[in-house]
Amino acid sequence: MVDYRKRCEELVRKLNESSEIYYNGGEEIVSNYEWDAMFDELSTLEAETGYILPDSPTQNTGYEENNGEKEPHEFPALSLAKTKQVSELVKWAEDKDVWLSWKLDGLTLVLTYDKGKLSKILTRGNGAVGTNITYLKKSIQGFPLKIKYQGHMVVRGEAVISYTDFAQINDTVEDDDEKYANPRNLASGTLSLDDPEKVRERRVCFHAFTLVYLEEPLSAWGERMDFLAGEGFTVVERERADAQSLPEVIERWSKRVESGEMDLPVDGLVICYDDTQYAASGSVTGHHATKAGYAFKWQDVSALTRLLYVEWSCAASTISPVAVFEPVQLEGTTVSRASLCNLSEMERLGIGRESTLEIIKANKIIPKCIAVREASGEIEIPSRCPVCGAQTQIHTSEKSKTRTLHCTNPECSAKHVKKFTRFVSKTGMDIDGLSVQTILRFMNEGFISDFADIYRLSRYAETIRQMEGFGEKSCENLMQAIEKSRRVHPVNFIFALCIPMMGIDAGKKIVGQCGFEGFLERLEKGEGFEDVDGIGPEKSGSVTAWYENDKNRSSLKELLKEVTIEKVDQKPDREGKCAGLTFVITGDVHHYKNRDEFKAYVEESGGKVTGSVTSKTSFLVNNDATSASAKNRKAKELGIPILTEDEFVSRFGGNADSDHIVEN
Repeated sequence: MVDYRKRCEELVRKLNESSEIYYNGGEEIVSNYEWDAMFDELSTLEAETGYILPDSPTQNTGYEENNGEKEPHEFPALSLAKTKQVSELVKWAEDKDVWLSWKLDGLTLVLTYDKGKLSKILTRGNGAVGTNITYLKKSIQGFPLKIKYQGHMVVRGEAVISYTDFAQINDTVEDDDEKYANPRNLASGTLSLDDPEKVRERRVCFHAFTLVYLEEPLSAWGERMDFLAGEGFTVVERERADAQSLPEVIERWSKRVESGEMDLPVDGLVICYDDTQYAASGSVTGHHATKAGYAFKWQDVSALTRLLYVEWSCAASTISPVAVFEPVQLEGTTVSRASLCNLSEMERLGIGRESTLEIIKANKIIPKCIAVREASGEIEIPSRCPVCGAQTQIHTSEKSKTRTLHCTNPECSAKHVKKFTRFVSKTGMDIDGLSVQTILRFMNEGFISDFADIYRLSRYAETIRQMEGFGEKSCENLMQAIEKSRRVHPVNFIFALCIPMMGIDAGKKIVGQCGFEGFLERLEKGEGFEDVDGIGPEKSGSVTAWYENDKNRSSLKELLKEVTIEKVDQKPDREGKCAGLTFVITGDVHHYKNRDEFKAYVEESGGKVTGSVTSKTSFLVNNDATSASAKNRKAKELGIPILTEDEFVSRFGGNADSDHIVEN
């Protein structure tokens, strides 16, 4: 007979250990699926035996972060009661109006406002004490620094990173110890950083999910959320319901997750009463308030399948294993692949050459292998990189002891994926449909190793059509985008080459003075560009050093066989129709593709474009000349003429069909 005391103690230890890592941004040691199963087992044992340890996670609201200055919460951030049964939610709703919203999977933050200004940001911590991260207030999106309301206000919400941003960030992280298991893990790790600029780059967004305190009488939860939205907060998506309609609403929202439309990480749903006074009348039991809200977590559906083979995928500096198995139906979709993360995870699972795998879709989205039911034979670890063919080596992290596989070739194209993302960006060659993930897949398939290979992808069109996530239409769209990009402005082309220190502005200066043919001629002769206004010896040296590299020189020559560089005037027309004038362009445009193309015309005609209206502004261009926008008001205040785009074209010319530099 199992000793229930020892089992409770073992479960508490495992749950608390994984929670500490989870809340401090470390690498997860158990999946949500496994954590929930252990938590449910512990809750059942405690209810049956009455044996409850003081540090049991059923009695605590969270886990205190290791870093940062700690402060007590003005209002305790308690957990919500959880269930996987819709019937329990219906019973809890009673005869009251309720609101359904997403249970976002990020890091809970508490924001305090006084006299119309943000005064404090605390992490949730253990619910009673959080970490002060107010220094990151300008680095997190989704909330205003100033609001119209002048009283004391406390707002609680979830800071999250989208799946799209998570994938892009993680795919370009070269240090294995800095890679993250999921968006929640990345958000937690990001908000523990000391560098506000690095936090800003990771695009963390706050979604308000409750107005904790407001001095004004506003008792309806729906009205409170509308109030926050009106003050400029990003507010969690929500829908009003009652006990009768709740099952249908939950099913509809759940299907949205299953369909893959959700880019934000969610791990369930939340319902709360619209009557906040009634919600506050409940008691506190264990680690949650009985009427504060109820969290609904989906029943994890698993399926058994047979492993076909392990595919090895190189991204940045790591070669990661991916399980490819017989297709199974999960959460309304067909699944045939799941990441195995690294060598350590493969060993933990005990996966073999012949294996029966148990697969789930974590949070209804990400396929994950949670167990190996039967296994025999050994998986062969590749000795060669799948992208470049160089030798591999196994690395053990000093920090986490995680074993990972690496390519030893410093010039492996998969290690330079950031250069490829710059190459295909709108400011570069503007190839829509080539995300970081797609580029890496094509690299691992052997389709791409150099920039010019992108223009030869049509060779593999039939294979691409058959790849998971593609199809006839998406493949056709990609091929069309590649063909369209073959004709390019010289400045965008120079930017796309990824020459160190060569941005759009430097490219403009060189093309303006030398022309593109002159640029190539100087590269070949090694003459440099120090004489170009605004370049100087450092940038000039960077360009010539780049071209002296055999690989770069060969790459450029191969690329020039695939593209056509547009002919442009060498120098801006300083005596053009806009010479000596300063313009501010705002609002939508219709003669030009976008404002950047409009700006390019002004500059090529000798004019200047700035971002704000000042006494030095010659004209404000705004197609909505009668709007009450700040720029319109400032122009009227200073007596600056406001032109529509039609009036500008009539007065200063401009060909909307001409090709100009497109910048982001």
